[in-house]
Order: sequence, then structure tokens, then C-alpha cells
Amino acid sequence: MAGPSPFIATLHVALGGAIGSVLRYQFGRGMTQWLGPTVVTAFPWATLAVNVLGSFAMGLLAGFLARYGEGGEQARLLLGVGLLGGFTTFSAFSLEMMLLIERGQAAQGFVYAAVSVLAGLSALYIGLIVMRMAG
Repeated sequence: MAGPSPFIATLHVALGGAIGSVLRYQFGRGMTQWLGPTVVTAFPWATLAVNVLGSFAMGLLAGFLARYGEGGEQARLLLGVGLLGGFTTFSAFSLEMMLLIERGQAAQGFVYAAVSVLAGLSALYIGLIVMRMAG
């Protein structure tokens, strides 16, 4: 059976992404109310919690789809790419990392992790420098 059309697939991702983004925002607000602004600005507790929770949810989703698979492409697009992608892209990173490890490619997985973190931080830093120089 073929997956959804590109248009329908895009709608699944967009709907899931909108929901995930709102959930992330509300989660951050809730953490700030719970812990207080001083605590959440001293350490990124909300982001850490979202990343761990999103990674756990991605594991549940991947395990469910691997076990049952029926209608999996639509669920993957709506929940995995959309909702969890909007909630945290760290969940996709975690899944890709674990897939490499499970395939016996642990070295590539750890290179991927190191390069992702270092390149991401470097790119962010360069972006900050560029904008500071422009303004």
C-alpha cells in the first residue's frame, strides 16, 4: 500500500508540528511557573526535560511502529516528524543515533553525535557573530 500523497503527508507534518510547538511552549511556561524564573534561567531545565521526554516518546513511537506497522507512515509523519519534531528535534537525533548503534555502527553514531553537537554550536556561534557584526 502506498503512503499518503505529498500534500496529505505535508498536512500531517504541519498539524503535528503545530501541536508539538505549542506543547513545547506551554511546557516551558509550566516549568517556569513550577521552578521559578531564576532556576530556569540558571540552567535550561525545560529544554533538557523536553529533549528527554521527546526522546522517550520517539522510542515508544518507533517501537510501536516496528511492532505493529499498519498505517505507520501516517503516524510517523504526524507524530514522529510533526509532533515530536515540533516538540523537540532532539528526539529525531536520538532515534538516528540509536539506529546507527543498533546496526552495529556505534563508531559512526558517536561521530554523528559529536559532529552534530560541535557543528550545531559552531554554526550558532557564527550566526551570532554575523548578526552582531551586521548590527
